[in-house]
Amino acid sequence: MKQNEIMKMLLDVLHPAKGDKNIVELGFVDNVEIDGNNVTVTLAFPKHRDPLAEYIISSAKAAIYRHWPEAGQVDVKAIVKEDNAPKKQTGLNLSLDEVNNVRHIVGIASGKGGVGKSTVAVNLAVALARLGFRVGLADADVYGPSVPTMTATEGALPEALKEDGKDLIIPIEKYGVKWMSIGYFSQPGQALIWRGPMACNALKQMILQVRWGALDYLLIDMPPGTGDIHISLVQDIPMEGAVIVTTPQNVAIADVEKGVDMFRNKNVNRRIFGLVENMAWFTPAELPESKYFIFGKDGGVKMAEKYGIPLLGQIPLVQSIREDGDCGEPAALSSRPDGLAFIELAERLDKAANMP
Repeated sequence: MKQNEIMKMLLDVLHPAKGDKNIVELGFVDNVEIDGNNVTVTLAFPKHRDPLAEYIISSAKAAIYRHWPEAGQVDVKAIVKEDNAPKKQTGLNLSLDEVNNVRHIVGIASGKGGVGKSTVAVNLAVALARLGFRVGLADADVYGPSVPTMTATEGALPEALKEDGKDLIIPIEKYGVKWMSIGYFSQPGQALIWRGPMACNALKQMILQVRWGALDYLLIDMPPGTGDIHISLVQDIPMEGAVIVTTPQNVAIADVEKGVDMFRNKNVNRRIFGLVENMAWFTPAELPESKYFIFGKDGGVKMAEKYGIPLLGQIPLVQSIREDGDCGEPAALSSRPDGLAFIELAERLDKAANMP
């Protein structure tokens, strides 16, 4: 492998805030060193630390591994390159300052994909805002970010500012909620082929380097599973507790139970505010009083009883929730029964979060 081949791989890495120019043409690639199958890339950011630096670093690593699967150790270093000044090493240098003014940081989690976790998270955020709370939502599902689509904020690019020597990202605001997602910085259809540490670092930047301001609730839409991203979140983010989302069917509950066990593990030890049974029943629009239990009946209710977890709500499977999510207008904005179900869910979460 030669240096020019590595440079070609890095042409894939675009800077979203620079008119989608790649980091090679922007002059960010300062040096490439190759030792057998190991690669060290040095990126030089001008004047001050780029607020998207960690995203770009992770993307550079992913681009090399994608084009060269046989690569060994790939290190991407960041330096600040001042005009007529020596280079100096910098680190991620994240602090908890930007979340110190958040009353409750709540993870929305499940042990399984496909249970509607992100739908619940987005609608819960909107419902809390409708109740008068100051709310933010961080989309931590780095491999499948859905917040931009579900809020019709696709194509939005968060602004960056420098304040007191720190680089901060300004969240997107809509429906009374502050939104942040890795989806705002990736290209449509672009798969983020990141290894665990890359995803964890980018994710922490998406939460800790954001100007949230004073919030009553910061919801974190967590990815499915119980892997290293989840462990990193609970270790590095002062998450107070979690809401668990499941569907009634047994195969979903079996996986979601693992999520409950993770939060109750002695090395994690976070409160579980309650459980949400999503897609609890199907109600067709033409038969609003009818309930069809197509995924089973009361599976979430029984799970809540088994683990001594409060049942925060049962959300019906109705066509309007899917349609509203696809068009970027969350169902919680409406006064239909499905919208009111999310309002009731928000009220119960607030009650649970403020219990001693």
